[in-house]
Amino acid sequence: MEGLGDDAATAVAPIAKWKSDFSRTFQYYLDRSTPHLIERWIGTLAIAAIYVLRVYLVQGFYIVSYGLGIYILNLLIGFLSPKVDPELEVLDGASLPTKGSDEFKPFIRRLPEFKFWYSITKAFCMAFLMSFFSVFDVPVFWPILLCYWIALFVLTMKRQIMHMIKYKYVPFSMGKQVRAWNLF
Repeated sequence: MEGLGDDAATAVAPIAKWKSDFSRTFQYYLDRSTPHLIERWIGTLAIAAIYVLRVYLVQGFYIVSYGLGIYILNLLIGFLSPKVDPELEVLDGASLPTKGSDEFKPFIRRLPEFKFWYSITKAFCMAFLMSFFSVFDVPVFWPILLCYWIALFVLTMKRQIMHMIKYKYVPFSMGKQVRAWNLF
């Protein structure tokens, strides 16, 4: 009886080691890709193009694409939002300046760029894998889903832009700002 437990433990040990090695190697390459912003996004665009081509050629999986679009919209809102929302949270030391006399505080995203990229890439990979299983190919009239997603996108972005204007923040930085009189 004691031998049965030992056999199970020795059978699981190589699987756990392989999983640990794979996880460590994957994290190593993920960490190495962090400074390569342009290359990461080009890779994600390539994955997205492959997924779009797959959906176009199969002429299906529109509900998966709709879910992917909603998820990406949710990620985009997190990417464009400040970490501390002045409307929702109690103002502490990390709040956004609302008046010209307030001290400058840098914009800190709720969802950092790397996590935004990684989540979008995983979402496209999952949607691509789902497109190989017919259970996810629910028959729907895709123009209705597209119109609904566009309306949702416009309304959500309008609300987000109004929030940006109200609290005077810009979630994008275009590098170091140089004054015109410092150029000469």
